[in-house]
Amino acid sequence: MKAIGITGGIGSGKSYVCAVLEKMGYPIYYSDVRAKMLMNKNTEIKGALIQLLGPQTYVDNELNTAYLSSKIFNDNSLRDKVNKIVHPSVRVDFEAWKDTHQDAELIFNEAAILFETGAHVLYDAIILVFAPIEVRINRLQKRDGQSRKIIEEKIDAQWKDAKKKNLTPYHICNDGKQPIQHQIDLVIERINKPF
Repeated sequence: MKAIGITGGIGSGKSYVCAVLEKMGYPIYYSDVRAKMLMNKNTEIKGALIQLLGPQTYVDNELNTAYLSSKIFNDNSLRDKVNKIVHPSVRVDFEAWKDTHQDAELIFNEAAILFETGAHVLYDAIILVFAPIEVRINRLQKRDGQSRKIIEEKIDAQWKDAKKKNLTPYHICNDGKQPIQHQIDLVIERINKPF
């Protein structure tokens, strides 16, 4: 079994690529979805987040995502502290999930910040999904209804695609023009080639 990370900036379309991979029969672990679940269910994470950010981090025992986002949006130090609380548990959860897919040749973990956290070294390969900035902004405006300024700030807070491209040879351009299936097939073929 090979564990493959799938990453990309906000609005790059990595979830769409994962949906195609799922249709092809590959197991996908969605880190952001699982992280939110753990932030709601794991008492150690909840306690640590409340200690760090205050009691308003949870409302009616549910994660107050708007409050969390507002606290960490422009505070890299605080964002790093939250990541250090959450990501170790996500890693453990992924390993447990991985054990339930031992018969799969390839499994995929979709995560936005694999490079930023240094977790990319834990995978057999990383696929970077990218798209032009204008395409990403348009997608996010349609999806979230946020202003261009807020979206640009979110994009600027993340690592640039050029930096990520230097860290992996496996790239998929999800610009709405180039066929995704063909790119996925080529990347998987390259990943599966013996060295």
